Amino acid sequence: MVMLEVYIDYKSPYAFIAKDPTYALEQQFGIEIDWYPLTLNIGSYLGTARTNDTGKVIESNRNPMQWLAVKYAYMDARRYANLRSLTLRGTQKIWDSSLAAIGMLWAKELGHDVLKSYTDMTYKRFWKRELDIEDETVITSLLQEAGADVTGFTDYLHSQGRESHDQLQDEILDRGYFGVPTYVIDGEMYFGREHLPRVRWHLAGKPGPLPDVANDSVIT
Repeated sequence: MVMLEVYIDYKSPYAFIAKDPTYALEQQFGIEIDWYPLTLNIGSYLGTARTNDTGKVIESNRNPMQWLAVKYAYMDARRYANLRSLTLRGTQKIWDSSLAAIGMLWAKELGHDVLKSYTDMTYKRFWKRELDIEDETVITSLLQEAGADVTGFTDYLHSQGRESHDQLQDEILDRGYFGVPTYVIDGEMYFGREHLPRVRWHLAGKPGPLPDVANDSVIT
């Protein structure tokens, strides 16, 4: 059976809008996706900033080019979110999503349904600005709500889970994966939701010519 690895970050708007079309691949091809967290260091290449509840910038170290890139990214992601009636509110700061990623690793060990429930709730609430992904009590409660047994999770979060997460990030970078969503099939990487047509083509056994990338609402 062909294996599909998918790398995501809960603070990525592009990974958010790609989530449901990606899950649809499981039913279409009768597979179970192997999910991994790729915790982005957005501030390292786009700078950092903070806004208040009205959207006013109260702190920033971004240059004009970085601001243009950030504003375009949200505009682009939001127009595709709107096609699916998804709420995507711009974040007020660059979040550290590593705790949520460690929660993902915990949920993953408990099976597909727990992981999917956790991922669905995390994405939905975070992009409505209803979820503090830097609060370990919030992550613990979210796991419980997703059906996870959280016995020992607090210790895991600060020991084995943190170590596994940090080691995984180094391994992911060593493999050459740098952004989300990233799809890997048979060692071949496809970066970005616009490559979903090619991912489907690959999972189908590469019938016919390689399809072009696409961004329309039907196939992405």
